[in-house]
Amino acid sequence: MDILLIAHSHLRWLALSVAVIAAVKIAVGWWKGGEFKGMDRGLAAGFSGVMDLQATLGIILLIWMGVSGGGFPMFRIEHGTTMILAAILGHLPARWKNAEDTVRFRNTLFCILSALLLVYVGVMRLPGGWSR
Repeated sequence: MDILLIAHSHLRWLALSVAVIAAVKIAVGWWKGGEFKGMDRGLAAGFSGVMDLQATLGIILLIWMGVSGGGFPMFRIEHGTTMILAAILGHLPARWKNAEDTVRFRNTLFCILSALLLVYVGVMRLPGGWSR
């Protein structure tokens, strides 16, 4: 299970990278009044996909570590709950697929930024925070 913990710990940097790239691209599209095209959809979908992978690994780790003797301390429950909420936020942009481009850009950007805020809070709930 150490390999899953390592993968889960390092995958956060991929999630952060995709989120930053997506946020910048989508903010520029919103600012310039452009069309919500394939790359924008791909970045939003890529972010939600990485968040799903993180959530899946996290749930497996939570259950495995809890059942194998580590228990379910409150910081793990808080971290898991916060991260599930962040993953849900990552999927919300799909709700606006038929909206006009300005609305899609705005809502997608706010969802990604809100998810990033929750990720920050969720990681800080762990002992050691971001230095783990």
